[in-house]
Amino acid sequence: MTVNTLAIVGTGIMGMGIAQIAAQADIQVLLYDAKAGAAEQGRHSLQAMLEKLTAKGKFSDDELQAMLNRLTVVQELSQIATAEIVVEAIIENLDIKKQLFAQLEEVVTADTILATNTSSLSVTAIAADCDHPERVAGFHFFNPVPLMKIVEIIPGLSTQQSVIDALTDLAKRMGHLGVVAKDTPGFIVNHGGRAYGTEALKILGEGVASFEQIDRILREGAGFRMGPFELLDLTGIDVSHPVMESIYDQFYHEARYRPHPLTRQMLVGKKLGRKVGGGFYQYEKGQKISVDSAQNQSSEVLVSDATISSVWIGADLAEDKTQLIDYLNAHDVTIDDNDTPHPDSLVLLAIYGEDTTNAAIRYQVDPKQAVAIDMLTELTKHRTLMPSIVTQERFVAQAYALFGSSTGNKGSDSREADAQEAGSATLIAESTGFVAQRVVAMVINLGCDIAMQKIATPEDIDNAVKLGLGYPYGPISWGDHLGASRVLLILERIYALTGDPRYRPSPWLQRRAKLAVSLFTQQAIY
Repeated sequence: MTVNTLAIVGTGIMGMGIAQIAAQADIQVLLYDAKAGAAEQGRHSLQAMLEKLTAKGKFSDDELQAMLNRLTVVQELSQIATAEIVVEAIIENLDIKKQLFAQLEEVVTADTILATNTSSLSVTAIAADCDHPERVAGFHFFNPVPLMKIVEIIPGLSTQQSVIDALTDLAKRMGHLGVVAKDTPGFIVNHGGRAYGTEALKILGEGVASFEQIDRILREGAGFRMGPFELLDLTGIDVSHPVMESIYDQFYHEARYRPHPLTRQMLVGKKLGRKVGGGFYQYEKGQKISVDSAQNQSSEVLVSDATISSVWIGADLAEDKTQLIDYLNAHDVTIDDNDTPHPDSLVLLAIYGEDTTNAAIRYQVDPKQAVAIDMLTELTKHRTLMPSIVTQERFVAQAYALFGSSTGNKGSDSREADAQEAGSATLIAESTGFVAQRVVAMVINLGCDIAMQKIATPEDIDNAVKLGLGYPYGPISWGDHLGASRVLLILERIYALTGDPRYRPSPWLQRRAKLAVSLFTQQAIY
């Protein structure tokens, strides 16, 4: 299909974003909104924004005028009859969308494709009462549309393949990557994003760390662009929590998607985030103003001239032990290489999916000497340290002096310089699987589950989540980067120790980890 004219019904932020990229792609755009004056206002706002971009050199004056000439406001729904494709971008209400699609069928031609920009509703349900459900599909963009170069294309149960092909071509023409997803709750991106916030909330609810510490670990250590609580504040609890509940309910209370009572409480208490000046953080004129003073104060106490006698290392992976030995040698720290740690040695445990208590028992060392360290994240970026509930204060102080705001047995000036160069550290309470391990493993595991359900191809899952959510990796490639066997070990141990079915490893992950093949590996069809 050659698309010359595209109609947008609903001229809010999403609708006008789609209109912009269509106009930039040399497509005539018809703008309609049932609210009087809304389409004119939408076009006016878009024109003002395009003029600013032109002033900055993004477009020439001729290009600007050409784009504006392609944007036409229509007053009656019947005036969109010439469009080859109609994109609906109205309120997320199933009944209202179904009413609109019935109206659209009365005015468009038999060949017109009807697309919905729904983010959470079933495409099949929207098309159910249409005379021609085979021409209805999802075409889900992300805000801001011009910058988020991804669009989910969702066939309903009756959608023809030619419709999906046409929307895929249109997405490419408008400069976006079209990824095809099954008509399931959350499609790809909103589905794949369930692990990040829900697991962070569970960690917070267990008292493992403050929300500021969790944000720091995941931002500085794991490489997420924003911490989960910064993201919840930005999105708004009034938006995020209903989505959490909706996905959980639509999957019939699947444990992986379980929401946390805290966000329900915040919703009721109107602690919605940045838009109201306070959520997890406090804001003034849209800027975060809270300070993690508790962590800073504890750090000052812990590094008070801690002298390290020696360090005994227990590591689940040989590569982690080598890295820690190199680190200790570089900082002139004596390594205790005896089979049993000396009573004065700090016992450093590089473990996966465990808490310090269980790891100390497994390594047959005194938990009073033990501090665990998360090696999932790079030492040069951020270190997470986890004492057991009985670890003596002097060993906690030694571990923090070694990896936190000071380094080893060096002088204070040298230690401070080394710490600034090497990153920072966070002390957390005992947790089965640290913070980054739990969150990253859950993100990867959920991506594997989405692949196993054939909601989309592994490549499309990876691209959609990375582009749509801004993660440092897509979930499939992240699993390959870290090693599927390591991710599986984390999940198996957490599941065994907690019994919580949310942590059960996906069979997709299990098989590929045990066969030592890429998580992108798909079974051949014979």
